[in-house]
Amino acid sequence: MILSVHNVSISFDGKDILKDASFHIENNEKAAIVGINGAGKTTLLKIIIGQLAAESGEVTFSKGITYGYLAQNQNIDTTNTIYEELMEVKRDVIDLEKSIRDAEEQMKHLEGDELNALMDRYTRMNEEFQRKSGYAWKSEVTGVAKGLGFLDEELNKSISTLSGGQKTRVALGKLLLQSPDLIILDEPTNHLDMNSIRWLENYLLNYKGAVLIVSHDRYFLDKIAGKIIEVENTKVSSFTGNYSSYAVKKEQLRAIEWNAYIKQQQEIKHQEEVIAKLKSFNREKSIKRAESREKMLDKIERIDKPTEIDDRMKITLRPSCESGGDVLDAEGLSKAFGNEQLFSGLNFNIKKGEHVAIIGDNGTGKTTLLKIINGVESLDAGEITLGVKVHIGYYDQEHHVLHDEKTLFEEISDAYPTLNNTEIRNTLAAFLFTGDDVFKRIGDLSGGEKGRVSLAKLMLSDANFLILDEPTNHLDITSKEILESAIAGYEGTVLYVSHDRYFINKTATRILDLTHGTFVNYIGNYDYYIEHVDEQNARLFGASDSKDGSSMLSGSFKYQNQADSSADTAAQNSAPDTSASATGGAADWKAQKEAQAKKRKQEAALKKCEDEIAKLEARDSEITELLSDPSIGTDLAKLRKLTDEQTELQDKLSALYDEWESLSL
Repeated sequence: MILSVHNVSISFDGKDILKDASFHIENNEKAAIVGINGAGKTTLLKIIIGQLAAESGEVTFSKGITYGYLAQNQNIDTTNTIYEELMEVKRDVIDLEKSIRDAEEQMKHLEGDELNALMDRYTRMNEEFQRKSGYAWKSEVTGVAKGLGFLDEELNKSISTLSGGQKTRVALGKLLLQSPDLIILDEPTNHLDMNSIRWLENYLLNYKGAVLIVSHDRYFLDKIAGKIIEVENTKVSSFTGNYSSYAVKKEQLRAIEWNAYIKQQQEIKHQEEVIAKLKSFNREKSIKRAESREKMLDKIERIDKPTEIDDRMKITLRPSCESGGDVLDAEGLSKAFGNEQLFSGLNFNIKKGEHVAIIGDNGTGKTTLLKIINGVESLDAGEITLGVKVHIGYYDQEHHVLHDEKTLFEEISDAYPTLNNTEIRNTLAAFLFTGDDVFKRIGDLSGGEKGRVSLAKLMLSDANFLILDEPTNHLDITSKEILESAIAGYEGTVLYVSHDRYFINKTATRILDLTHGTFVNYIGNYDYYIEHVDEQNARLFGASDSKDGSSMLSGSFKYQNQADSSADTAAQNSAPDTSASATGGAADWKAQKEAQAKKRKQEAALKKCEDEIAKLEARDSEITELLSDPSIGTDLAKLRKLTDEQTELQDKLSALYDEWESLSL
């Protein structure tokens, strides 16, 4: 065991954040801390590294253990270049190498005892140099820099010119190069693109020390973590396994806790009713029996009510009208900013009902492309054609659709003036804004709260083509899962940019990888993309093209409109569906469409059944009311007719209930 956290408690302004929190980390263990926003995850990390003092409890590191900590945001103040800053981590090795070279030079001018003494020191220095992998320090530095997404030409950039995210990547690189016994990371994937995240996954999986991570990236946690440490309602619990395993165990545990709580509450209520009844008899014996039961009830060890997940945000996104089969067609799209060409001759199309994810390295133009489609940015060349009855709903990560000076209530009421107060409040309540929350100013909201307001506006629109830019940014895991469910069940068309691989895996039916200024198409989710990217990139761009030096991804065919002297490439561009991989992808696509059609048919049947049940139940209630009318009771013929009709109705309802149960399953 290298780290022990025992009974740690802390509160802010009288509110408990952590109470008797305990867990431990073993040698080489990879563990993750999870919990909703504000649960106390970062607070726990700060207590562990000594930045915050706990009110009680203790944190103990094993003797001689080294650790490194990466906070969410870094502000490195130096004039060094990226390479120089990373190189400083290896300063002891660099200085040792210089001493070795100096000793080699001195040997030329010494003899006798002085030479022997220097040779002994030289031998010891070489042994230490080899022990510290001194011959590999340069490749180690450049390998980490490239893995974290820095290009060769960027390594000479001054740290002072970098963005906050780039500085955080430099800080992460320095921490990895230090190779401490325990690496502690707070949201390490926030400023990394997909390829860098996958490189970091491989690095940490093969890391010989222990790792403790706070992250909302569930795909990352599934790959890395062997233990999940949950922070919930001031308590800390540990679960063996990755995030998906934890989610299953947590759901089972929650069900057991709720069942036990409900069962006890039912028993308590029953006893209280018996006690009240005994007292109402107002006799000496009954009162004594009531008092005896009260004493027994007081001795019961009451089960605390389990923590409720704030999952009321049940979003249902339904298009108000259907579009035509062709939703969007893009031909020859080109865009550059100054001398930086993002993409050129880009061709692609979107069909009705598709859920398409655009992925690619940072800076390739993904968000710009969404802005172009939505009319926020202009094209340099090319044409975009929207299909018949296509209505766009746009969600941007900067939330430009919101007005900071307005309250939440005003934001909705001004955008949709036909809604009454109740309808506005109900809409906001669906996104967890209740009571006086609706009068908060937009400008005072957190990033996650602004995201929920933007989604509320989107839900109210008449859009049937959703364009989403990083929709899961700033959302905690619970909110992400709710949004996933809404998008996965959406019958309209979706085009989105996201770095959230778990979200993509759950919601995408097709992936467009923006690479080398063109699109590579993958008909499937993120797991499918993972399986095929290396093969596809080698086929399209050459075997030397590897994004992170590890096993990468492939796909079905390429959208491209660039000059190419190869007849084969030209043929692929003009008729991509004729390739072998496209044939397989087309089969997958056909199967997906058939599954979607079957699902829609089942949902239609379910709705029809529910409507019929509602109709018959209404008539049944109407007959019951008629039968209570005294005038009907004296009309035997009418009474018999109504009774027979009600019997027939109840038989039909019984059959419909069976049908509904079968359909809902």
